[in-house]
Amino acid sequence: MSLALKLDEYYTYAEYLTWDTNDRYELIDGVPYLMSPAPSPAHQSVVAEIFNQIYTYLRDKPCRAFSSPTDVRLNPDGGDDTVVQPDILVVCDRNKIEKQAIKGAPDLVIEVISPSTRNYDSMLKLSRYMEAGVRECWIVDAANYYVRVYVNNGDGTETLFVYNWDAEAIPASFIEGLAVDMRTVPRV
Repeated sequence: MSLALKLDEYYTYAEYLTWDTNDRYELIDGVPYLMSPAPSPAHQSVVAEIFNQIYTYLRDKPCRAFSSPTDVRLNPDGGDDTVVQPDILVVCDRNKIEKQAIKGAPDLVIEVISPSTRNYDSMLKLSRYMEAGVRECWIVDAANYYVRVYVNNGDGTETLFVYNWDAEAIPASFIEGLAVDMRTVPRV
């Protein structure tokens, strides 16, 4: 079933929950964005390897890793009009983990970009992540074999680190010992 959404109308998380559709959407500033078609197998293999490394490392630690599709309500105490589904996310505050969604900014968000989502993920979503207080955001460019890591300084600025795909390991700045070895991630 296809959902007839009007792009000039404003939607909230409560309305998002009522949508009866087989399509996946994200909601940014009240505007719905269609997430179809599904990611390619190559995209999913990159996500799977990165997620596996993070999930395995965090297994007996306080932080939890999730993969898409997991709804994240970025501004639940504001307009509650932004719901995203990052490829990978890490949440260290267990109070943010609710039955249907993550309520508030995750600590780490990883987006694996593709040609069709490059601007959406690395510009629009990245800015919303930083504004919401995500501590660290990785933009993985699987086509060009590099990773941009944005560390939120908490004052409206970010520090950017760029890693080559052949880097031995990309560390997470806020979890001691957590690093992703990109050499084991499939090249697409």
